[in-house]
Amino acid sequence: MNPLHLRFGTAALAAAGFTALGTPALAASLTVGVEIPRLQVAEYHRPYVAVWIERADNSVASTLAVWYDLKLKNAEGTKWLKDMRQWWRRTGRELDLPIDGVTSPTRPVGKHTLEFTEGKAPLAALPAGNYKLVVEAAREVGGRELVSIPFTWPAAQATSLQAQGQTELGGITLQVKP
Repeated sequence: MNPLHLRFGTAALAAAGFTALGTPALAASLTVGVEIPRLQVAEYHRPYVAVWIERADNSVASTLAVWYDLKLKNAEGTKWLKDMRQWWRRTGRELDLPIDGVTSPTRPVGKHTLEFTEGKAPLAALPAGNYKLVVEAAREVGGRELVSIPFTWPAAQATSLQAQGQTELGGITLQVKP
């Protein structure tokens, strides 16, 4: 056999082995869809939105996202977070905001997607069990709405769940992948 062929063949096999070993295993994940509906009102303000995971006893397991007005001077945007009453009472008032990777500016009308992977914040310490995804929205000169979807973590199989808001929120979707 040609020594040149052996050398390149071995290198190709070694490279293939390293590629296979370097490919990460797929981790469990959550994909959350939040729809902010277009409202026909005289004075429209983008809603503040909180997305979190609750345990069976209604305690907060993890805050996934908080959208609020970060640009108001003197951090005045945090003053209105208490309008998201459930989130504020259960965990919001205890948090030191802003939180990197969790807080962000309010979002416009439309569908927004959030993705989370097992082992990474904010799912890093989420043990197996039954939970609820909760989405709460509150809007200045508007209303407040809370939508929840029960789910099991980690999922035994890929699951798609949904709920529908009535006023401040549109469709809420949750995809749980093992």
